[in-house]
Amino acid sequence: MTVGTQYSGTVVRNGSLRLFTWGWNPSIHVLWHAMAVSPRPGAAQIEWEVEVERANATQTTYWITVKNLTNFDVQFDLRYAILN
Repeated sequence: MTVGTQYSGTVVRNGSLRLFTWGWNPSIHVLWHAMAVSPRPGAAQIEWEVEVERANATQTTYWITVKNLTNFDVQFDLRYAILN
């Protein structure tokens, strides 16, 4: 398994951020995970949604929306794991 961070950034309070990452081989299995790196105990800070575009025969684009569930700006990492 290969893991890494594709993006680090901030989602403003009660806002959302849509990102894309392109050129991924469609034959690999990729999991995406958004992880808050700003500590704030007591409740969930972010949620994320992943959408997939088959750009052509050899490339996949992932569209990832990260939503801030709090009244504070949240820093986060967008992480991936390639399972095969």
